Amino acid sequence: MARPREFDETTAVENAMHAFWEHGYEATSTQDLCEATGLGRSSVYNTFSSKRALFRRSLAHYTTTQLAKRQAILDGPGTAAERIAKVLDAAVEDDLETRRRGCLVVNTLAELGLPDDEVGAALRHDTEQNLAMFTECVREGVLDGSLRDGLDPADVAEFLLSTTSGLRVMARRGTSREAMHAVADLALAAITR
Repeated sequence: MARPREFDETTAVENAMHAFWEHGYEATSTQDLCEATGLGRSSVYNTFSSKRALFRRSLAHYTTTQLAKRQAILDGPGTAAERIAKVLDAAVEDDLETRRRGCLVVNTLAELGLPDDEVGAALRHDTEQNLAMFTECVREGVLDGSLRDGLDPADVAEFLLSTTSGLRVMARRGTSREAMHAVADLALAAITR
């Protein structure tokens, strides 16, 4: 009879996610993953089959968590402009709270590009979901009058996703909180009345 697993797989994935987030895919060694998860090398491979498979699970965990946070803000109270301002603020503050690691999605795109595999599919899905959320919020903002008339919601969604991604890169390179908030304020000013 096989021995039951003596660890929480979800916790192991989350801990591996932090290792990949900190070091990147290529620079994260199997030993790093063993230390992060508390698992032995054989347990890592028996459970997740490969470093790439563990990375896919880690990336999926990250994107699911981040999309839920962003959706909660965009579905929250206030005008569309106020909700977008909260998303931009969160892009700044979250990075400063996570030791300036940037965004795992942005970091992965910079490191690996858009591979033609499950990692690439996860990155494309994350982009599509973010764009859909922003597009809907911009539509609401034009209707509630908090955003400028005549804005193309899809174009503004691309602008907002690029801005939030750029803020995450700014954090990673050590830009001050004040400079990051100034960029967020400029982005908001470009689309509000």
